[in-house]
Amino acid sequence: MHAHPALHLSWRVVVTTVGVVVIVAGLAMMVAPGPGAASVILGLFILSTEFHWAHRLLRPARTWFRRAERYGNRVREELLRRLRARRALRKGLASPEPD
Repeated sequence: MHAHPALHLSWRVVVTTVGVVVIVAGLAMMVAPGPGAASVILGLFILSTEFHWAHRLLRPARTWFRRAERYGNRVREELLRRLRARRALRKGLASPEPD
């Protein structure tokens, strides 16, 4: 695609159109119900395949995603720890069954 000038230009037009449509849909979903922020980031990801400025805009989003992922993992581990503690407590409080 990138070797032939005509194909390269048409490819960039298609990528730009799809990326802009996804971003506009994401902006509309910011007001209406839907995954607005995720759609805007997806649109920027699509545009970043062809444009360096979009790639630079995605850097803070990647940082935010990694922080959110670490936070989610910490919360999950804490919830699992609490669940296991409750189960162990229930097993410890249950009356022994007669043999």
